[in-house]
Amino acid sequence: MTARSAVIDEFVTFVAELKFDDAFNPYSDTCADFDRPDAAAIRRGNLAKVLEAALATGVESIWIARDLGYRGGRRTGLALTDEAHLNAHARLLGAENLRRSTLGPATAERTATVIWRMLIEIGKPIFLWNVFPLHPHEPGRPMTNRSHTRYERHACRHVMVALLDLLAPQSVLAIGRDAEAAMADLGIAAKRVRHPSYGGQPEFIAGVCEHYGLQVRRSMDETLPLFG
Repeated sequence: MTARSAVIDEFVTFVAELKFDDAFNPYSDTCADFDRPDAAAIRRGNLAKVLEAALATGVESIWIARDLGYRGGRRTGLALTDEAHLNAHARLLGAENLRRSTLGPATAERTATVIWRMLIEIGKPIFLWNVFPLHPHEPGRPMTNRSHTRYERHACRHVMVALLDLLAPQSVLAIGRDAEAAMADLGIAAKRVRHPSYGGQPEFIAGVCEHYGLQVRRSMDETLPLFG
């Protein structure tokens, strides 16, 4: 095992060991309704592969959002990435063989669709992560999304510090106020853009275009169908 592989394995294990009430850890938990028997191992593998690719090529920036969603990262193990964009994620970073961990048709998520529309447009190596790297849900309702708590955010602070130290990005883009606040807690000045959910798609696209010096085109700003 190389030194890089050892560091990656240590980080993935670090995240897989996180445990909170009413939060699904895709790197150690298995969903009885949708997951393959080896789903958690597949998702650990997906995370390890994108970290390996990011370290091999370097990343232009890290985009930080709030937490995993039940249609996206809960199923893929990758922040802001649904099953419909696994191949796009692999191409963006040059990662190999990202795999689905669930059974049945591939699931799409609206937030991931908007995010990946812009990532493909930018075409630069960008790493995706969340302030709270698990999927928080309402008590007794695993297929819902909730915002992580202040306690959960602070309990995962060391994970964020470790990731930033590992990847040393040139810049950090905070997607939403929660992500901006988490970066401020670490003393990191991050550019904030509006989160694309709850009607924020046009403002998100405009903010990303401004940050990367792109022109907003009509095709970028078309309203996407409502799913998740």
